Amino acid sequence: MSYDRFMKAALASLSLAMASIPMTTSAETLRVVRGSASAPLAVPMNRAIVVESDEPFAEISIANPGIADISSLSDRSIYLLGKEPGRTTMTILGPDGRLISNVEVQVTPDIAEFKERLEQILPGEPIEVRTANNGIVLSGTVTSTARLDRALELAERYAPDRVSNLMSVGGTQQVMLKVRFAEMQRSVSKSLASSIAAQGTALNGNLGTTGGTGTLVSSGAVNNTFSGSTPATNGNNGAFLFGFNAGGLEVGILLEALEARGVVRSLAEPNLTALSGQEAKFLAGGEYPVPVSQDNGEISVEYKPFGVEMTFTPRVVDGDIINLELKAAVSSIDTANGFTANGFTINAFKRRETSTTVEMRDGESFAIAGLLSDDFTDLKGQVPWLGDVPVLGALFRSVEYSREQTELVIIVTPHLVTPTRGQALALPTDRVQPPSEKDLFLFGRVAASNAPKSGGAGEVARQDFSGSYGYVME
Repeated sequence: MSYDRFMKAALASLSLAMASIPMTTSAETLRVVRGSASAPLAVPMNRAIVVESDEPFAEISIANPGIADISSLSDRSIYLLGKEPGRTTMTILGPDGRLISNVEVQVTPDIAEFKERLEQILPGEPIEVRTANNGIVLSGTVTSTARLDRALELAERYAPDRVSNLMSVGGTQQVMLKVRFAEMQRSVSKSLASSIAAQGTALNGNLGTTGGTGTLVSSGAVNNTFSGSTPATNGNNGAFLFGFNAGGLEVGILLEALEARGVVRSLAEPNLTALSGQEAKFLAGGEYPVPVSQDNGEISVEYKPFGVEMTFTPRVVDGDIINLELKAAVSSIDTANGFTANGFTINAFKRRETSTTVEMRDGESFAIAGLLSDDFTDLKGQVPWLGDVPVLGALFRSVEYSREQTELVIIVTPHLVTPTRGQALALPTDRVQPPSEKDLFLFGRVAASNAPKSGGAGEVARQDFSGSYGYVME
């Protein structure tokens, strides 16, 4: 029993001894030398330090208790706790009322924890963290804009509205956009018309020259028909004229036919380069003048662009990932739907445009397709009642049919690029040089033979035009 009592007494004494020791293991101890002023003390927010004085003091005070809190541990030790970012002054007085020291206290954000979190979230990024006044300053070079935004967002958690960004984005930040515009237009129109006219002395001589349907609507056209000539107003590709006599009646019949087909292809391949976050524009076409009336009655001219238009804004998000805002349009002048007023004729525009935002990697492509236009027209004209007669009614009818189809396809491919030396680039005109008078007049050469031998221009000059080239569209 005596042994158990001894052990219990020893444990109780050890507990009391540990309780009497102040828990300041996490605090940093600084020493203040006697004098009228002391070096500034940097205290992290929500952290504490212990300030020791060479001489015993009798009174301590803090200018702004909202920034830092103080308490005395002994007549030579002071416990200082940082509460809010800012600057204040701590005054230490001796027993005789003399000034021992004025200590400037700077409470800064706790960047130690911020550095740890920054290393965990963005490993390998050489970001330097410093404190300035009551804020955080970030500097260094990061690999992408997305990582820069993450570092700033994390810093705002520790110093709201007090973050200074001195970081820069490294790597390739220039984007070249390769765009291919392809437009196919197909049109077909067909028409079949018949006209009939009669003249003679039938019905006791009361039947004179009468016009029929279709083209034969004037006396001049009817006379040409009976004389064996196709009417001058015929605009079709094919016409067949025949007639017959039945006693005193002369009948002329004109059959007209039209079939037209057409295919149009337009293509543009602009290559544009822009800095990440900057806008680039492209226009292959022209500008159409449009008169505009002013308030004072005068007429001014505004120019409206038409052709192949494109505007894009690239942003390098992370590594080779590119965020792309794209606007593209294809327009042309439409003379069929113009407007005329006060002596001015203003043509209309056919326009197709699209805008989108996509995200892709370097070298990947996307297509904007399905921009279709299909116009169909079907028109039939006939002589009342006679055109409804089976078989023979075809002589009193005119039928027209037309159809136009258009499709636009846009293929976009972004690339991360860096500048290169001018010698590595070739122009289409590098292989063509003006001939001398001797080459032109004596030998009939339209271009000189001393083409460039080196660089990209020399590579182009060594090529020829043999073999197939261009595009195949099915």
